[in-house]
Amino acid sequence: MSTLQKNFSPIRCRNIRRRRGVLRLAKFGTVVTLVAAGLVPVPAQDTNGSPATSSAPVAYRSVSELNGILDQLKSTATAMQADVEKMRIEKWKTDASNKRQTQANADSIRRNLQSALPEIISQVNASPEDLSATFKLYRNLDALYDVFGSVVESAGAFGSKDEFQGLSNDMTALESARRSLGERMQKLAGAKEDELTRLRAQVKTLSAAAPPPPPKKIIVDDTEPPKKPAAKKKTTKPGTTNSSTPAKKPTTPAQPAATSTAPPNQ
Repeated sequence: MSTLQKNFSPIRCRNIRRRRGVLRLAKFGTVVTLVAAGLVPVPAQDTNGSPATSSAPVAYRSVSELNGILDQLKSTATAMQADVEKMRIEKWKTDASNKRQTQANADSIRRNLQSALPEIISQVNASPEDLSATFKLYRNLDALYDVFGSVVESAGAFGSKDEFQGLSNDMTALESARRSLGERMQKLAGAKEDELTRLRAQVKTLSAAAPPPPPKKIIVDDTEPPKKPAAKKKTTKPGTTNSSTPAKKPTTPAQPAATSTAPPNQ
């Protein structure tokens, strides 16, 4: 094993990556917290799930800065893919378990560089100041950096000098692109926060200038007039007479006058 390979042992490189990770979290923790807490507004998405393009024009300086970062990232991805293809993991002086793990990491890196990364780059290129798409790209680079760093460590410990040198250069270029993207994301988060503060101040000023409308009075009459009792109908049973009215006497038919049967005086 060469002196260069001994200096970049897996344990030493892992400690270096851990310290870098702490510094990265301390540097970009504010931006991640703002996005997760919803304090920084993000553009709405359409029904297909892709970010909706903003109608506001983007400054030339912002587009130029983004194009520089994406061009650097594309060239780095091309070099990474070529160097990963050149590795001869089966010839490394290590056990079969480490070879299988490194080969699985290499396959994962290859898939990311061929499909996932180009798609995310296209989304960022279509919406240069979309904070959500920018953060998605940064998160993908962060995951790619961790997996690729593991492969670089294994190449430095068990691979050839040429393999390690090419992968190490790719690692430096990837770290530079990721750092530039993180700084841009921090600028976008600050700009969104300033815009949100300005809009809140404008709303507060307009609310204080316009007098509030008078409250509406609603009168509810819950008193109901007393209801008159319904008149009861008098009903008489058949065969009975009302005691209040005198009963009518039955009338008898008039008798005919009596006729005399005595003979007339002679």
